[in-house]
Amino acid sequence: MKVSALALKKVLGDGKVFTVVFVKKDGSIRKMNARLGVKKGVKGVGMSFDPYSKNLLPVYDMQKKGFRMINADTLIRVTHKGVTYNLEQDEQ
Repeated sequence: MKVSALALKKVLGDGKVFTVVFVKKDGSIRKMNARLGVKKGVKGVGMSFDPYSKNLLPVYDMQKKGFRMINADTLIRVTHKGVTYNLEQDEQ
């Protein structure tokens, strides 16, 4: 199932911590606890591109204490408010 980053933002955008499992650029699998809407540490300059146009979800990584981008095309699983959504990758 293909999901858009913008749709994820609408569902996960309540400020609660959620867990995602996805495939990184190097092919390894990563599990991350993240949040949307974190303002701490933001300098106010803004991004130089629109991440949603590239299907990227900007999140705050709770363990590494930094901002990261998640490619929505490589999502495997999302857990939010105790509900797990399995997103199988499309076979090509």
